[in-house]
Amino acid sequence: MSVFILLSFAFFISHALGACSSVEVRKEWRTFTSDEKTAWITAVKCMAKLPHNNSLVATVGEFAAVANITSDRLFFPFHRYFVWSYTQALKNDCGYTGVAPYWDWTLDSANVLDATIWSDDSSSGLGQALGVSTNDFVVSTGGFSTDFTLAYPSAHGLRRNYTLQPWTAFAALTAYFPVPELEANSTFTPTAIDAIISNYTGNFKGFQAAVEYFEGPHGAVHEILGGDLGGYCPENANEECFEAEPSPTFSANEPMFWLHHAMVDRVWWLWQNANSANLYAFEGGSVQNLSYYSEYPNGSPPWLSMDSVLPNDGILLPAQTTLGDVWITEGDFLCYTYDS
Repeated sequence: MSVFILLSFAFFISHALGACSSVEVRKEWRTFTSDEKTAWITAVKCMAKLPHNNSLVATVGEFAAVANITSDRLFFPFHRYFVWSYTQALKNDCGYTGVAPYWDWTLDSANVLDATIWSDDSSSGLGQALGVSTNDFVVSTGGFSTDFTLAYPSAHGLRRNYTLQPWTAFAALTAYFPVPELEANSTFTPTAIDAIISNYTGNFKGFQAAVEYFEGPHGAVHEILGGDLGGYCPENANEECFEAEPSPTFSANEPMFWLHHAMVDRVWWLWQNANSANLYAFEGGSVQNLSYYSEYPNGSPPWLSMDSVLPNDGILLPAQTTLGDVWITEGDFLCYTYDS
């Protein structure tokens, strides 16, 4: 489906639903100007310094903690809500006036380590994909290399540890990692993602399983960068952290988390708009069931519905946001779309 048709369809949907009059258009990071990149990085660093507040205004640590309150059963709608909420916090409490960026990792699948998205610029750059090995893999370049301390699970600098084959450590878990030697970048090539978007017509369960399964593109991006995004504990963390490693509880520490999950959301958006049968397609249960994961990849009964309330841990607002509220990005609640 062409970009023009997708955007036209999105425009039609927004008006059919009585949506907001001005829809925000999310853009790929590399299309941002240098000033726009600096503004986003500055706002993210501002968030890291905010004091605790029991509302949408939350520190980076609080957003990192809330990232683990959902599981695969609410994967797409929760993260759509989550990235939107974070962007609202950047705007409301850190003066950000731009749009949410996404990272189109399909463009970099051939060589993630040396991808053009990484920049050493001290104000507008995202830094490197591989931190300093002798310093707990802390990133030493880019805008997050200074004046950016992460509090959770212990105070530390932003860490990245690029690993092409991250699943070899889980070789014993054959039920979940059948090909542990798989190179993570092979799961998010343009061909692989186009196939996911083009298939599973009307089959939300199959679509979600293709994106989110253990060796799928969602997890692959987390694990290929490792460090905070991969849920690996900083050296000064307590023993409990290492016992649960890797853990998604603090993956949102990493600014790339927001660009990554905006891209995951974009893949869902593209799939929704690829066929009218996909737009409202949904199947998911309220109980995570790893014992029968192949049968229930997005949860087992009791079944969820569009009226089901998304979890928020008292941090994300509005408190009673439902799946239906966030299902259409161009609707009046979210009010955004993608550039292509």
